[in-house]
Amino acid sequence: MSRLPQLPFARSDVLEVSPEFAELRAREPITKVLTETGDEAWLVSGYDEIRQVFADHRFGRSHPTPESAPRLSNNALIGGPNGDHATEHVVHAQMRRLLAPAFSARRMGALSGRVEEIVADLLDRMAEEGPPCDLHARLSVPLPIQVICELLGVPYEDRDRFRAIAEEMTDLSDPARSAAARDEMSEYTYTIVKGKREEPGEDVYSDLAAADLPEDEIAKIAGGLLFAGHETTVNQIDYGVLLLLRDPEQREALLRDPSLVPGAVEEIMRTAAPSQHGLVRYAHEDVEIAGVTIRAGELVMLATFAANRDERVYADPDRFDVSREMFHAHVGFGYASHYCLGASLARVELRTVFGALFRRFPTLRPAVPYERLEPRVDRLTGGFRALPVTW
Repeated sequence: MSRLPQLPFARSDVLEVSPEFAELRAREPITKVLTETGDEAWLVSGYDEIRQVFADHRFGRSHPTPESAPRLSNNALIGGPNGDHATEHVVHAQMRRLLAPAFSARRMGALSGRVEEIVADLLDRMAEEGPPCDLHARLSVPLPIQVICELLGVPYEDRDRFRAIAEEMTDLSDPARSAAARDEMSEYTYTIVKGKREEPGEDVYSDLAAADLPEDEIAKIAGGLLFAGHETTVNQIDYGVLLLLRDPEQREALLRDPSLVPGAVEEIMRTAAPSQHGLVRYAHEDVEIAGVTIRAGELVMLATFAANRDERVYADPDRFDVSREMFHAHVGFGYASHYCLGASLARVELRTVFGALFRRFPTLRPAVPYERLEPRVDRLTGGFRALPVTW
């Protein structure tokens, strides 16, 4: 029997990363493990090493024989190969050229006023309804959903529908279920995109409607934008709130000095680990990195959450510090040509939330013991089912 470490690694504290990642990195920042499906994979947990993989065109999401490719999990979204092996890099470059203007830092900055309005309205409703409340349902979920609906051109009244589809997309137990939900999301969003051809607006789906791309790629991109545009930000808000609630000193520092908010957001992105699933890559040819030869077709798991706590890069990496001098940019948004197009949008939303929430509710605190929070361990993106708070 193989003696390789077996994923997923357990963690006793949902706000921390499993210590096994650090233990493995101390020996080898790129090392062999067994995935949840029993396949072999190269786990990359080192900061420098993960950036090298991100930037190396010899790695990709696709595999020449996807049916027999090793898998990280049973999730159809990012548990295994994705895309056409022959055209993956070309399509990826086309997609980035098409979407980059819509998600530019300048355009996101112009959106900040609208995000402030939405946050203020959500906090007003919290105050009116009084404590206790589920912050997850009252703030973390509705904010990114409303923002992404306005940005993409998705009807906000459809939010319960696509939120339910997104939930099924994150299923880790049944690949058929997550695949069906992924296809349903693509079909739903592509219907909206097609409608924009007759009635275009000032939104991203109107840009997609005019794009010179295959129809199936447009559908896939539209579905992916709606899913990624809200799901991950929900968890970052939840985790950021918990990190600050658990550390009153850091929370008070943020209240005393609002100029710390942008840095606090970066520290939340560096530290928060709602999921330990990792990102999938396949070697498209033999590649040597950090003295390790990864053969063509082999699976690579990019553990960005672990790389963000690399002790070779960050002093006292497990300490949450809103005043941290970030000499090295975290890889929470990826790197190089795989740097998240929505990073500026996420920053606008998170900076607005953490610049306003504790000022409006300075006595905010958990309404249940920390240990009773229910993590979504059966979901790709992790996170919590609820975040009860009071004030």
